Amino acid sequence: MRLVTEDEAGRLDDQQFAQWLAGRAGEALTALRDRQGFADPKALKDAGDRASHELMTAALARWRPADAVLSEEEADSRRAWADGERAPRHDADRVWIIDPLDGTREFSEAGRDDWAVHVALWQRSAAPDGALVAGAVGMPARTTVDGDQLILGTGCPTPKAVEGPIRIAVSRSRPPAFVGELVELLGAQAVPMGSAGVKVCAVVTGEVDAYVHAGGQYEWDSAAPVAVALGAGMHASRIDGSPLRYNRADPRLPDLLVCRPELADRLLDAIARTGVEMPASTVTDTPGGAFG
Repeated sequence: MRLVTEDEAGRLDDQQFAQWLAGRAGEALTALRDRQGFADPKALKDAGDRASHELMTAALARWRPADAVLSEEEADSRRAWADGERAPRHDADRVWIIDPLDGTREFSEAGRDDWAVHVALWQRSAAPDGALVAGAVGMPARTTVDGDQLILGTGCPTPKAVEGPIRIAVSRSRPPAFVGELVELLGAQAVPMGSAGVKVCAVVTGEVDAYVHAGGQYEWDSAAPVAVALGAGMHASRIDGSPLRYNRADPRLPDLLVCRPELADRLLDAIARTGVEMPASTVTDTPGGAFG
C-alpha cells in the first residue's frame, strides 16, 4: 500500500484501513524500539503495548467511531462476561479485534523480527454467526523487496506445496506438550517461532505447512492471522475441526489449527490420536464466526 496520510485514512475501505492501521502501529513500535533500546526488556515490552494500543484505539475512535473495539490491552479484555452482563461489543454490528503487539518477548530482544501487530474486523451481519470481514498482520521488523515493512492482508495468494516432511510452526518458548507427539506421529519437522501472528503468516507465505496450538490464547491472538490465512485459501479451525468463533462473551479461544487445506484431515486425525484434551469451550451466548 502506498503511504497514506492521516486525513486520507478515513476514505479507505475496511481492508485497506486494517492494513494502514497495522502499518502505522508498526512504524511507531519500530521507532520506540530504536529509541528505547533493549537494556530493560520489561520496560520496552510495557511501553510497546501501551504506545501501540493508544495509537490504534485513537485512530479507530477517529475514523471508525461507530464501531466497538476488543483490544488485548483493555482493562477488562480477558473478562468472561456472565449471563445478563453486556459489554458494548456484544451489541455492536462491527467489532475491531486488535492485538497491538503480538510477541512482546521477541519485541524486547535485539535482533528478533518475529513479532507482529494484529488488526481484524468482525461483522455480525456478514453471516448467521457473524464473520471476520477484514484482517491484517503487520510484521514491522520484516520488509518487502521494496524495503517497506511487511504487512499481509486477506488477498495473499496460496503458496505452492513443498515436497518433504510437514513443517509445523511451534512456539519457541512454550510449545504445547502434545505437539512433540504430533510431530513424531507425522514424521514432521518442528519450526520454532515467536508471535502467533508470525506463525500463521508463515503458513500463508509457504515457510511452513501448519501451525498447531492448544493451551491458551484469546481472540486477538488469532483473529487477524486467521482472516489472512482464510483469505489465502488455508484451513483454519479449532483442534477438533470445529469452527473458530469471535466476539464471544468469553474472549478465550485457546486452541487453533491453521494449515494447507490438503493437510487438514491428516492433521486433525493425528491430533486426535495424540489424545490431547480439547480445551474447555468458551461461552457461546454472543454470536461469532470465522471469515466470511
